[in-house]
Amino acid sequence: MCRICIVAEQKKNRLKRATLNAITFGKKAAEKLGGELVLLVIGNGVANIADELSVFGASKIYLVDDAALEHYTAETWGHVVAEVARTCEAMIVGINSSTLGKDLMPRVAAKLNAGMASDIIGFDGEKYVREMWAGNALAEVEVITEIKVVTIQGTAFEVAEPNNNKTPIETLDISIPQTKTRFIESLEIESKGPELTEAPVVVSGGRGLKAAENFKLIKELADLLGGAVGASRASVDAGWAPNNFQVGQTGKKVAPELYIAVGLSGAIQHLAGMKNSKIIMAINKDEEAPIFEIADYGLVADLFEAVPELTEGIKTERKRLGL
Repeated sequence: MCRICIVAEQKKNRLKRATLNAITFGKKAAEKLGGELVLLVIGNGVANIADELSVFGASKIYLVDDAALEHYTAETWGHVVAEVARTCEAMIVGINSSTLGKDLMPRVAAKLNAGMASDIIGFDGEKYVREMWAGNALAEVEVITEIKVVTIQGTAFEVAEPNNNKTPIETLDISIPQTKTRFIESLEIESKGPELTEAPVVVSGGRGLKAAENFKLIKELADLLGGAVGASRASVDAGWAPNNFQVGQTGKKVAPELYIAVGLSGAIQHLAGMKNSKIIMAINKDEEAPIFEIADYGLVADLFEAVPELTEGIKTERKRLGL
């Protein structure tokens, strides 16, 4: 039996939403190959994640729960993924193409002596499709090893829908080897709002904001919509926004229900990170800005007038509706 093994990504024992996009890829790959989908959950105290995933149509969920896996390191997780892949005789092993996924899967490929395809957005049963040159070209990649390792561009696949069937969970006891590295601490920028890659709404600011203090316009609008703040590389390089806000080819890739680009021209590197958004709205005083070519709604206006008006209009409507 051909098995597709998707590794669940979690942070602080909370499932990362992009795992559900990766599951959609896994289901489609299983259908094309006449195989079955299995999931792998790794960590410490993560039985709740396995249970959460049990309604998404996999044939089995493997759970490796060990105190030595509480904090992610490529050495320990890579060992576990490779061992489980051998145990379940997986043909394809995949995970979301996140920072963790890009760090983990090359090690897994080496351990399995497997070929690897990165940032895939499609699969026809034989060849994988990935974007090149900021999405301006598509490449078909053929992996000829017996086992294939992939990272999956989650924005290219829909979120998997739950069903009424419960998937059996099998707990595996895998010996965790001593490694040359150890976890010391994680330093993170705390954010009160939703995570950028998981937010239903993203409001991004660009060079048109002119200064760091003007990002308060972006934040107020994002908070009002229950969304996250994004930024172009130009505004991050200028020091107006932190690195973890950056959207684009060298930043984070997002696909929210609504993406609002404010004072942002729309360079191809930025478009590569947000073009799969369901609805794109752009506000820019330059009617020739490239962002308008992909925007569903465009407003040619001074952002310093338009954004406060939009914010106040939403507040008024929310108040009228009693929200």
